[in-house]
Amino acid sequence: MHIPKGNTSELELVTFQQALEAANTPSDSYDISRWLYAPNFYSEYRYILGTRGKNPLICIGINPSTAEPGNLDNTLKSVDRIAQGNGFDSFIMFNVYAQRATNPDAMEKVCNPLLHRENLEAFRYVLSISDKPAIWAAWGAIIEKRSYLADCLQDMVATGQAYGAAWYCAGAISKKGHPHHPLYLRKDEKLRPFDVEAYLRKD
Repeated sequence: MHIPKGNTSELELVTFQQALEAANTPSDSYDISRWLYAPNFYSEYRYILGTRGKNPLICIGINPSTAEPGNLDNTLKSVDRIAQGNGFDSFIMFNVYAQRATNPDAMEKVCNPLLHRENLEAFRYVLSISDKPAIWAAWGAIIEKRSYLADCLQDMVATGQAYGAAWYCAGAISKKGHPHHPLYLRKDEKLRPFDVEAYLRKD
């Protein structure tokens, strides 16, 4: 379990560029040739967790939980399987908001603009890895937990447009139009196009 110790505004944040430099520095904790992890230590927030490759599937959830390199939770194990089953050489777990919380109800009530800004920097980096970034919308109804999450997602969609990103979903869409969470999907589930702009207009 991870229960936030307080608001992220009370923390001295590691910027994404600082986190990326550390993530590219050899570590005793994990193999940096396989894993991309920023920050490269367990903290109250996480920008990126994934495997390294030239054609990653970028999965977008709401907020990070407890997963680390070599210690994936069931959500990340599912993300890895779906990525491999759809022809990607790696996966990156990304989130609309970077604060760690096992229970989304424990997320901070107000968006920290500095954390959001650095999260967007991380997103730009992730988008730059491949020529045609593929984004899997996988946040489920959890996006309704905080009013600021839709605004954060809107910024991510605009950022993705600049990189020519294509959006996908997997599994059933909810009655409210939310894309399915990675859990409880068949291991051979195929991605299909997702109109994220229409989703945001509806939301």
